[in-house]
Amino acid sequence: MTMPYTGGPLPILRTIYDPIKRKTMKFPIGIQTFEQIIDDGYVYVDKTALIHELVHSGKIYFLSRPRRFGKSLLVSTLKAYFQGKKEYFKGLAIDSLEKDWAEYPVFHMDFNGDDFTKPGTLEQKIEGYVSNWESVYGNNPLWTTVGDRFAHVLSQAHRKYGRRCVVLIDEYNKPILDVLDTGIRTKAGDEEMLLEERNREVLKGFYSVFKAADADLQFVLLTGVTKFSQVSMFSGFNQPADISMDARYETLCGITQDELEQYFAEPIRDMAKKYGEDEGAMKEQLKQHYDGYHFSTGMTDVYNPFSLLNAFAQQEIQDYWFRSGTPSYLIRLMNHTDENLDELTGKYYEPQEFIDYKADVEKPLPMIYQSGYLTIKDYRLKRGTFLLDFPNNEVKKGLVTLVAADYLKPKNESVGSWIQQVIDALEDGNTGDLRKLFTSFLASIPYTMRRKQDEVERERYFHYTFYLIFRMISVYTVYTEKQQSEGRVDCIVETDGYVYIFEFKLDGTADEALRQIEEKGYARPYEADPRQVFRIGAGFSSQTGTVSDWECVISAGQS
Repeated sequence: MTMPYTGGPLPILRTIYDPIKRKTMKFPIGIQTFEQIIDDGYVYVDKTALIHELVHSGKIYFLSRPRRFGKSLLVSTLKAYFQGKKEYFKGLAIDSLEKDWAEYPVFHMDFNGDDFTKPGTLEQKIEGYVSNWESVYGNNPLWTTVGDRFAHVLSQAHRKYGRRCVVLIDEYNKPILDVLDTGIRTKAGDEEMLLEERNREVLKGFYSVFKAADADLQFVLLTGVTKFSQVSMFSGFNQPADISMDARYETLCGITQDELEQYFAEPIRDMAKKYGEDEGAMKEQLKQHYDGYHFSTGMTDVYNPFSLLNAFAQQEIQDYWFRSGTPSYLIRLMNHTDENLDELTGKYYEPQEFIDYKADVEKPLPMIYQSGYLTIKDYRLKRGTFLLDFPNNEVKKGLVTLVAADYLKPKNESVGSWIQQVIDALEDGNTGDLRKLFTSFLASIPYTMRRKQDEVERERYFHYTFYLIFRMISVYTVYTEKQQSEGRVDCIVETDGYVYIFEFKLDGTADEALRQIEEKGYARPYEADPRQVFRIGAGFSSQTGTVSDWECVISAGQS
């Protein structure tokens, strides 16, 4: 169907691109209305063949995708389709597939843009929609709840049009995500309760209409970031078909590699010239930074559309998606659990462990996955398990930096600025600066953050701290806890000119760390590498919370 904010003028493949006048190609950043994209000649990636298959294959659907991934544009395109606006689909795939182009009564609800942390906001939002629809189709004074009133509206619309109704609900669960784990309370009658529970109760009552109004419904789609467990909102009506991991629709939102090369060859060529690279290298940069999402066992690579379109519009690779919103609900959730990022990433899971978020079980994995901060990286068919990890460099760097700042809470250090200084030192082969940077950063972590009561927890804190530090350096190839033939090395960082092998010892010495590097042969895979290899051993004091000892041995590298 429609896809992220992508586009192309009417006949999709007739977009004219002039590299001298780059503005000829218009990128629909932030534009989520299908008709406007077509009317104003924005680039549109044609997903309408998938839309046609979707609407002719079932009735009630749920689709989960990360924020800014094109869900709203998908809903808008479906709305135009069901309103019979055939002229807008001229030249698109569905133009030759659809024969009827019938007009249906469409009811569109959008929960984007409202602040549901304010008690009563959700009730007012739903009341506004239902009241407006009643002004068109009439009301029945015998029905008093918004669910019953909406069911009556659907019945009347069905009778008036002679066709069943279409209901499209965008970001159905934002009223829950806004208040998730905030502790905000409200009053419902004489009862005081968590606003999170109140909003869930209101939505459950409203969504129950879909069961009662089944005979009046032609098509229903609910989109959202997260699928909550069946015991919450979905229990009030017939279960929708969850197509979030359906291989047929895995590219319904997002941009595939083929689409990238078909629609955006010229802006890629422009970026390559700006960066002084060939087109192949430019594509690889885009892939490493914005690609990597997988939404089914089909494992089709999908790019983040928001970041990709911003990169083309500004001709720069930056962290557009991550900067566009802070996942505060994820941080709140992780703060209440005993699981760290390093214990969640790079592991295989059964689908029930990350598909549904269960509000009564404090497990952050489903929320992290469905919000787009982790994705499927491999699938084991025989075991039916999925490998979850960061989708790309943008997400890895952004989330790890955010989590590190919250977990470590350094007093005098700007995490972003510190990362850039570390990258500069790595790039220059300056191990003296590296020692100073590590020492100062670790020393800035408050004692209350690193105080642990037993040896196991001290060891866990120590490993997680260095995991976060090295994961933040995502511009280079970084391996943490890398398994080799004779042991597991703490960290290896590979830059264009240097290889850094780090081994840290908790309450140990740099000599002990270097001895382990030599005895375990951690540098052996780089014996024929032309780059200079730094073996760095460091002691970490649990008392001072910083580097207590540091030694570096340099190998010249092969010619």
